[in-house]
Amino acid sequence: MKPIALSVEEPTPSGIAGAIARLISSGELAPGDRLPTVRELAADLGVSPATVSHAWQALSGVGLIVSRGRSGSFVRAERTTWLPPRSRHLTELPIASLDLSTGTPDPELLPNLGPALSRVSSRAGTTSYFDSPVLPELELLLRGNWPFVPGAMTIVDGAMDAISRTLDLVLRFGDRVAIENPGFPPIFDLLEHYGIERLPVGLDEQGMRPEALAEALKHSPAAIVLQPRTQNPAGVSMTTDRARELAKVISSSRTATDTIIIEDDHSGEISTSSDVSLGEFLPDRVLHIRSFSKSHGPDLRIAAIGGPAQLVDRIVARRILGPAWTSRMLQTILYDLLTDATSVAQVSDARRTYHGRQRDLNAALASHGVVMPIPDGINLWMRVDDERNAVVQLAAAGIRVAAGTPFLASPGEQFIRVTAGQVRAEFESVGALLAAATTA
Repeated sequence: MKPIALSVEEPTPSGIAGAIARLISSGELAPGDRLPTVRELAADLGVSPATVSHAWQALSGVGLIVSRGRSGSFVRAERTTWLPPRSRHLTELPIASLDLSTGTPDPELLPNLGPALSRVSSRAGTTSYFDSPVLPELELLLRGNWPFVPGAMTIVDGAMDAISRTLDLVLRFGDRVAIENPGFPPIFDLLEHYGIERLPVGLDEQGMRPEALAEALKHSPAAIVLQPRTQNPAGVSMTTDRARELAKVISSSRTATDTIIIEDDHSGEISTSSDVSLGEFLPDRVLHIRSFSKSHGPDLRIAAIGGPAQLVDRIVARRILGPAWTSRMLQTILYDLLTDATSVAQVSDARRTYHGRQRDLNAALASHGVVMPIPDGINLWMRVDDERNAVVQLAAAGIRVAAGTPFLASPGEQFIRVTAGQVRAEFESVGALLAAATTA
């Protein structure tokens, strides 16, 4: 029996796929290596070609192998090199029958942009390079429901644009930044781009753990980056009591007197939790970001920043030397969506629908022995015995999920992230498959 066949302990589609996945993970099979043909491996294992074919489909479904027709099947090489490293892991997989890997909102639950677009032509546009970067009516609306009184506000091109521009101003090479663990992979990639040392801070059901943050603050971080609501991937939201505790830890630290807090409220409009911010207690040190991609559309590419005037004004001044401002036409569309009764109702319906889907999937998981709190937002963070096997096993069943490793700032237990907000029906069957994948 040949080496690959010797690695197969169970000659079933999932057993074969799992064995190949382990060989790839260990490096015994390298990117570009040619795999035996379906008939060759079937003969070696004494199974039907259909059995191996199903295993190959599962491996292809999670992006581990690629078929090149008559040339054969190969271990997939790195592609999409224009993406940051962790983002490649989240985007290189082909589409499955049920894709729960993306972390994106359900398109059917986004508000209808048509009416807002039809009204923008008569209300937007500028002929001056020196108008205010923010529409006055939009700023007034945002200030009315901001979690604290900001010294200044501006509009940028999404949450990551806001985080990047803030870090540009406050970081120097070799600085440290306290971040959530688990956290959002593009933030990790961004910090590596800056040459920044990460200080992972663990989470519980209320957000960052105060004692873990206190330990990180001993290393004098230049910034703390956190997600106050619908934390991606964990789905937890910070309580007012926890915000107060974290603010107390920060204000009492002698090694964090100049530390800036960056809050990424990326899914606030579809969160079932209150808008909580450390800015309630530390208004001169908190930059709060509110993005509208999850609630109103990823391609809207718009986020608001509110915080200390000296910091926000520096962001505005730097943008003048680049894009200058976020299109006032886009700002007008956002203002329309935030004030139009129909659009507001559609977002409210989406919030309730996402919560209902999380609740129904949570109940299905519990019926199969996997008990966990109901997450806030659209993502579900599940502990598994073997991450790679879980991803492959689910792919074989037609479900694509994201491996947990890119979300971890430091190694530890193994997880998968499931975009539960995309599960529209069949909660019982999906829950059963997810529960089965938790064990190796």
